[in-house]
Amino acid sequence: MRTCVICHKKPLTGNSIARRGLAKKTGGIGKKITGITRRRFFPNLQRVKVLFPNGTVRRVNVCVSCLKAGKIKKAPSRRLVEVKASA
Repeated sequence: MRTCVICHKKPLTGNSIARRGLAKKTGGIGKKITGITRRRFFPNLQRVKVLFPNGTVRRVNVCVSCLKAGKIKKAPSRRLVEVKASA
């Protein structure tokens, strides 16, 4: 579900670390870890209309790194297509 259709980038797992106390460099006795819980890092997915090589247009989830790299061809807007048809 939360996967890029181009590069198959998926959510990663990691830790969320809660700390308390004052850092040693600011005069405290150091930070203490009070809790570690699991968390997920989600890719920056955008739902965009893609024009596939066979001419079909579909809405798919694509990560922003693929969009910036130009790995997909975005579908033309309907308004632009209608203007060309009437002209």
